[in-house]
Parts: sequence; structure tokens; C-alpha cells
Amino acid sequence: MNARSPLRLLTGLPRALRTYPRRSPLTLVYVALLLLGHAWVEYGLSGRQADDLRGYISTNLDNLHDHPVRALIGSALLYDGTLTDIASTGFGGTLITLGLGIVVGLAWAERRYGTPRAAAVFLAGHVGATLITAVVILLALQQGWYPADVRGASDYGISYGAQAALAFAVLALPRWARLPWGAFVLAWPLAGDHEWPGPIPEFTTVGHLLAAALGFALAATTAARHRRSATLAPAGSGG
Repeated sequence: MNARSPLRLLTGLPRALRTYPRRSPLTLVYVALLLLGHAWVEYGLSGRQADDLRGYISTNLDNLHDHPVRALIGSALLYDGTLTDIASTGFGGTLITLGLGIVVGLAWAERRYGTPRAAAVFLAGHVGATLITAVVILLALQQGWYPADVRGASDYGISYGAQAALAFAVLALPRWARLPWGAFVLAWPLAGDHEWPGPIPEFTTVGHLLAAALGFALAATTAARHRRSATLAPAGSGG
């Protein structure tokens, strides 16, 4: 993976936009579904119906016990944020998760490594981090670190999958930018007014950090596989 200068990255942007539908079709369809789903919940449902739906698809302990598949799928079809209230903190979170994580990061993974690998990156964060976080919550409840009502807490959206895509996108950057990018990916979930109910932060922060760790792990294994392929290619090309 050759290091690229910022100028080269910028000059390649118009071509990337032109070829986006062809080279990142899954991401394009997914973004369209997220926007349609958000519009339907915000403007097509009553406030009570929207709250009931969000509660049903939240990937909390109660829902993961009662209807895990429907909760995981439904949660992945809505983003928790806003694209209209630009003065809110939710807008910044949406720019990071939906914008950088999905529209940019996941699309790059699909463009560079194909649709199956991109889907695996997202699912590692969305499903993998959710399930590991559930185990952390159970352990924290046993230790008294989390309140009992965390079992039914609201927790839906794409942010864990987007976080894994953000971490995986470190491979798209030149070497000099990878450490700052990694620091940003790990730091942004800790920003803002987050509570620490015990020796560990609240469960959503834990989930984002776990999703980032999974994304970085996938990036590392992908880079190692690429290096092995590059090393073996000259030997395998001999007659």
C-alpha cells in the first residue's frame, strides 16, 4: 500500500465520486436506505410510534434476549442523529458516523477490497462489538458498576459498524497520517459529557472502543495478508 500525498488524495476525489455508484454499490444502497428510514421515522410516524420502534430495535440486553436478530437488523437500518439540526452535538456525531464512517470509510473499503470484505468490516462492528458489549454489561451489572435499568436502555443505530469502518480506513491513509487518525477514532467516543458509573465508562463508549479495536484488527490482518501476497508474487511468477 503505497503512501499517498494529500494532493494526490484530493486530485483523485472527482474520479472517486464519479465511480462511486459502480465501485461502492452496497454502500450507496445502504446510505439510501438509512436516509429513507430516518425520514420515515421522523416524518411518517407519530412520536409514540417512533419511540416504540426505537425501543424495539435497541440492542439492549432485554431485546437481545427476546428478539436478537430483529433488534440487530432493525438497529442497522436507522442512524441515531440528525442532518438538519446543525447546532446540535447530534449533527457532529452524524457527520462522523454516517458521513465519515459509512459514506466515506465503508465505501472505500468496498471500492478497495470488495463488497464481502466491506460488509464483514461493518458487521464486525455492528454485531461483534454489540455482542461483546453485552457481555461487558452483564459483568458490570454483577459488579454493581452499572444501574439495573441499563438492561432496557435505548441503544440503536449504525455507530458501532461505522466505528469499525473508520478504524479500517486507516489503510487508506499515508503512513504519516495513520497515528493521528487512529487517535481520532479512539478519542471521539470519549469526547463530550460522558459518565463513568464505575471503573469503566458507560456501555456505549465501551461499544465504540470495542468496534474500533475490531476495525483496527481487521486492518492489521488485511495489511499482513497484502504484504505476504506481495512477497510471494515474485517467487510464484517464475517459470
